[in-house]
Amino acid sequence: MARLPNRKLLVAASLSLTLTSFGGAALEQLDFVVTGNTALEKDLRAASGLLAAQNSKQTDALDLFADARAEYGRLIGALYAKGHYGPEIHVMIDGREAAEIAPLDAPAAIGRIVVTVNPGPRFRFSRAQVAPLAARTDLPTGFAKGEVAESQVIKDAVLAGVEGWRSFGHAKTRVAAQDLTADHRTQTLSAAIQLDPGPRLRFGPLDVNGAVRMREDRVRAIAGLPEGETFSPAEAARAAERLRRTGVFSSVTLTEDEAITPPDLLGFTATLIEARLRRYTFGAEIAGYDGVLLTGGWLHRNLFGGGERFEVTGEIAGIGGQTGGADYTLGFTLDRPATPWPDTELNLGAEVSQINDVDTTARLANVSAGFTQYFSPTVTAQAALRFAASEGRDAAGDYDYQSLELPLSVTWDRRDSKTEPTRLFYLDLEAKPFFGFGNTDNGARLAFDARAYKSLGAQDRVVLAARIQGGAVLGADLLGTPRDDLFYSGGGGTVRGQPYQSLGVNVAKLGTNVRLGGNEFLATSLEARVKVTPKIGVVGFLDMGLVGVRDGFSETHAGAGIGVRYATGVGPVRLDVAMPVEGGPVQIYVGLGQSF
Repeated sequence: MARLPNRKLLVAASLSLTLTSFGGAALEQLDFVVTGNTALEKDLRAASGLLAAQNSKQTDALDLFADARAEYGRLIGALYAKGHYGPEIHVMIDGREAAEIAPLDAPAAIGRIVVTVNPGPRFRFSRAQVAPLAARTDLPTGFAKGEVAESQVIKDAVLAGVEGWRSFGHAKTRVAAQDLTADHRTQTLSAAIQLDPGPRLRFGPLDVNGAVRMREDRVRAIAGLPEGETFSPAEAARAAERLRRTGVFSSVTLTEDEAITPPDLLGFTATLIEARLRRYTFGAEIAGYDGVLLTGGWLHRNLFGGGERFEVTGEIAGIGGQTGGADYTLGFTLDRPATPWPDTELNLGAEVSQINDVDTTARLANVSAGFTQYFSPTVTAQAALRFAASEGRDAAGDYDYQSLELPLSVTWDRRDSKTEPTRLFYLDLEAKPFFGFGNTDNGARLAFDARAYKSLGAQDRVVLAARIQGGAVLGADLLGTPRDDLFYSGGGGTVRGQPYQSLGVNVAKLGTNVRLGGNEFLATSLEARVKVTPKIGVVGFLDMGLVGVRDGFSETHAGAGIGVRYATGVGPVRLDVAMPVEGGPVQIYVGLGQSF
């Protein structure tokens, strides 16, 4: 390609060129030379289709010829993105300019290709205008007179202008006219884009495609599009997210109608692909003192055709451990989305457990009904009414607790990943007032769990993680509080290296003959997670815990150790080796996912 004309150049379709990848077998000789501004060489090489063909070992002459003719557009697009609108580009095939070879004269064999690029000067905006703009529309700071005229900045400015109008209900805002002119004499670019906001629209009806087992009326109820209200792109995005959140669908696409339904309604179509009705899960963790933990579950995603999730979960803990015997748990949950409102979910549940510890045996059961409210993708709240009962025996004799509870919780989850977070935070707050019957006191159990993550270095090579969790029981006497509402420390969920639930209340100081949990609890964990390879990481950690009695005493313990992580598609496999800080037997923990 010869030098681009040194005159005013109309800049149009090239601004939207995208990269294409190719496959094949090896190109023997390809020279790629950048002159004038070598700082752009990395970007130009990334845009080159010929270099991609060479990397994929392509040698077919016709394919290479097509790549060579397309090379000009790819490189021009990369240069426009950096504000260079007067480049000189040559793609020589055995000494002939590729752009000057007619397609019917394509060479039967290619010996050498030479690509030379002189980016030329960087252009700046002589005019940067998008109009009209809706109120409170913020254009990119780089879209201004005198700034470097990068093509992506122009696209971002147009997008900001369109989205600004859409946020006020003008869903069909479009580019009505554009004047993009490069002046090579002054090395400037004039950019003037005219927007047509179109009419202000309201949400119209929702059509449903792909609902086989799911009832269409329930799809509309879950999506919750406010038919008749002013169009909002944020509300449309929330409707799609509500459908995804059900777990009923493996794919959800919500598209606007091309045409407006008179007088001002904008219809939508939900295109759905239903997921498999049933899912089976299985998990296992191993700890040196606690033994083996096995978990399993069976889920039906759409029990009655309205998105109802029915799940049965089971757990066996303490297999082969030193905790006194195996513990068993069986639970049932039924969740119904959009009940009664689109962002509210009905939750029904029941659970039974058998606990066999060294110094206590217990049977527990509860049944509950409540709701989950989704305030945003990161903030949820739950409230329920639950009846709980437990009976058992320990060194103090038989006990029997019954209570009516009101568990409340709020979760704020900003983590970038639930299985391997590298930044931001997680916060869970719980409050559970309870009204006791018989020997059970009235009171409230409070608890919190706070986690924070900070990545350091390129590609999150080092991640610092911290966790603080704690709680307290208010209003109820220690012996009048259900045993499972008291706090213990030790084990994989609190202090690694210490035996499971090894720290509780020192019963001798209470004048009784039974070890109990405390009514106050605080624990912290610190981890440094370092990637050795993309798949393998090492972790150093320190855990500390405190359990006590309010207005009385408390005891602490700590554990420390090292761990190894192996990345998989569903989260890292975790192996931790820990021991008490003050010395003692080593504990080993194996599981899936980071410890917190």
